[in-house]
Amino acid sequence: MAHLKFDTALSRLEATVQSLEKGDLPLEEALKVFEEGVRLSKSCLKTLEETERKVEMLIEGKDGKMKRQPFSPK
Repeated sequence: MAHLKFDTALSRLEATVQSLEKGDLPLEEALKVFEEGVRLSKSCLKTLEETERKVEMLIEGKDGKMKRQPFSPK
């Protein structure tokens, strides 16, 4: 699968989930759709992880100056 933009991959993943939730696909087709959903999910997760590593917050130090600090989720 070529690298998709995050928004595109997420939209396709949402459509995949909706398709599977309907429950009207034949088993073989449902398996293919599910596998595509897993690939899309991994793609979205990879993009989010890469983005998280890039995010920095500006924090005001005790000296009143702004400094960069890597983002760390709580």
